[in-house]
Amino acid sequence: MIDWERVSTLRAEIGEEDFEEVVPLFIEEVTEIISSLRDGPDLSRLEEDLHALKGSALNLGFTEFSTLCHKGEALSARGKAAEVDVPRILDSFDASKTAFTSGLAAGQAA
Repeated sequence: MIDWERVSTLRAEIGEEDFEEVVPLFIEEVTEIISSLRDGPDLSRLEEDLHALKGSALNLGFTEFSTLCHKGEALSARGKAAEVDVPRILDSFDASKTAFTSGLAAGQAA
């Protein structure tokens, strides 16, 4: 679910202080998009929203979530936004966020 090697690499690349700033920004930005999806996705924006989520997720090692966003983005690009399994994407985000924050607290990416 979480690519802890990627998280460790990011932390090493940007430094501990910047990492501590990036994580809350990521969560905040992603949560805004996730909230709009929970309210009922705007199918005309779904491809764009999933693209943004995918990129952010990749940067922080949310592999499963990123993969689901990528698949949804591809469906949307083919005009099949209504077929995207948005609830599964939302569930994956929730589970990934929980695993990520728990793992960070446990020092998994140190």
